[in-house]
Amino acid sequence: MYRADYHVHTHFSHDSNEPIELQIEEAIRQGFDEIAITDHFEKGPINGIIQPNMLMSGYLEAVKEMQERYKGRIKIKQGIEIGYEERWREEIFKFIEDCDLDFIICSTHKCENVDLFLNNFFDSRTQIQAYTKYFENVLNAVKTFPHFSVYGHIDYINRYGSFAHKILTVSDYKDLIYQILKELIESGRGIEINTSGIRYGVGHFNPQIEVLKMYLDMGGQIITIGSDSHYTQHIGYLWDEAALLIKNIGFNYYTTFEKGKPIFHHL
Repeated sequence: MYRADYHVHTHFSHDSNEPIELQIEEAIRQGFDEIAITDHFEKGPINGIIQPNMLMSGYLEAVKEMQERYKGRIKIKQGIEIGYEERWREEIFKFIEDCDLDFIICSTHKCENVDLFLNNFFDSRTQIQAYTKYFENVLNAVKTFPHFSVYGHIDYINRYGSFAHKILTVSDYKDLIYQILKELIESGRGIEINTSGIRYGVGHFNPQIEVLKMYLDMGGQIITIGSDSHYTQHIGYLWDEAALLIKNIGFNYYTTFEKGKPIFHHL
């Protein structure tokens, strides 16, 4: 089976120090046919630190160089993970116009201008209130930002917060999740299955099986498989298990992208 890890970070991301070459070499070692480099694009400070302009930092040039260096050994797609906030909408649109990207993940990493991994987002909120606010942000992003390929780790909010039990019961947010998936399907965009939830101890891939089944039942077809690797040892993490899971649920294909267009591969 054709294997493509579609969520990979390198030292161009604020939360990774892995050289891009090492991530690619590890993917080749594991026999992957294709990877998408999807380093973070975030506006505003992350944990108090202003992020560099990726166009100026040489990110796009580095990916193109790797495409040439490893031609014939592995396909490397030029992607990005955008931490979307509506207040930066015009700047994000302009950035995308200036890039030649194959693939864009849209993710929600902040709510109300606060990083989700900082527990103060959860202050004065119950678990349901916090998770509801998160899904409301995701729905707003899907409605106001049309220029992406898939939405990243849709239900990963339970990775954060100081709650005793970081459980996300899908039925508590089913209406919001339904609206999010409906918007994605009707606009020709998709989701990813992100394997990192197991690494982070939430006990499942993102999204959960119930969300994956809902997406499929609603007619969703576009789905990528990504390890969300920030370190070489996580390249391809549980990729085969994720592919088997979605096949068993009923998906016939998973997706890669080229110049923003989906390509379907048999599972």
